[in-house]
Amino acid sequence: MHRRSVLAIALALGLTSYAGAAAAQSGPLVIYTSTPTEQMDQLVARFNESYPDVTVEYFRSGTTEVINRLQAEFTAGSAQADVLLIADTVVMTQLKADDRLQAYPDAPIAGTDASLHDPEMMFFSTKLITTGFMYNTDNVTNPATTWAELTNPEIAARLMMPSPLYSGAALINVGTVVNQDGFGWEYFEALADGGATAGRGNGGVLDAVARGEMDYGIIVDFMPLNAKAAGSPVEFVFPAEGVTAVTEPVAILAGASNVEAAQAFVAWQLSEEGQRFHVGQGYLPLREGVTPPAAFPQMEGVDVMAVAPALLLEQSDEIKQRFADLFGG
Repeated sequence: MHRRSVLAIALALGLTSYAGAAAAQSGPLVIYTSTPTEQMDQLVARFNESYPDVTVEYFRSGTTEVINRLQAEFTAGSAQADVLLIADTVVMTQLKADDRLQAYPDAPIAGTDASLHDPEMMFFSTKLITTGFMYNTDNVTNPATTWAELTNPEIAARLMMPSPLYSGAALINVGTVVNQDGFGWEYFEALADGGATAGRGNGGVLDAVARGEMDYGIIVDFMPLNAKAAGSPVEFVFPAEGVTAVTEPVAILAGASNVEAAQAFVAWQLSEEGQRFHVGQGYLPLREGVTPPAAFPQMEGVDVMAVAPALLLEQSDEIKQRFADLFGG
């Protein structure tokens, strides 16, 4: 567990009235998450500015390991988490079907697209994260602009991707791509034949490409865009065929010990204050009227490849097995 003590500060003047009404929430709050550690630390610190009496603890790993831990706790009858914040809706859909989540019918979703949230208010999207690919600008002078070009053996041999055995966003990406006309599993077979490799999470892909160990990497958008803004020699490409996307949903577990604090955490992320915080971390916001990060290009004309979460849930074991057969486990 990473522990973050309560911030011993009074609510500052100038915080929104939403934050000013937060005094009633207090006590320990346990979050299981796949959010990168540095960003989670920042999120907890900012949340505590609005809710200083809530003491947050969190466990962070890739989505698969987070869920494995949670399932083991369910089996033992000792689930610890109040809140789950992970990459994708597929796992949330399964947990909902297993009666592991509880509804939050009064969640403040106004100003966001209701279709992005569970219709029974069991889980809620918090941001938009697309997957495309990045390249190292020191190594690459004539970059690819399409998914199809990545199968070129000269490119594939210098390409790395995250694994759906570890990353929820990677599971969504692989599952979405193989269900698109013109792609299928033949696409990933061509990458494997060309020598592409799989690591674990997106962070490892970023590091490998930024250091020049790899030329290309399939990756979520905010990591290379933030790295570029910080001076790293990388560029992110929104492929011409479209991107895949996750919305990093948040949910309250059915056995949550501190429901009030859990609801406050969910509501804060959906609020204008929380959405502006996410923009500050480099994410695309969901709330109307919140300006996207400056690092993002104009998104008009960028297509999002779609596939039903229920289909991905049905195929998830097959996706992991076939990917492991191609790239290792």
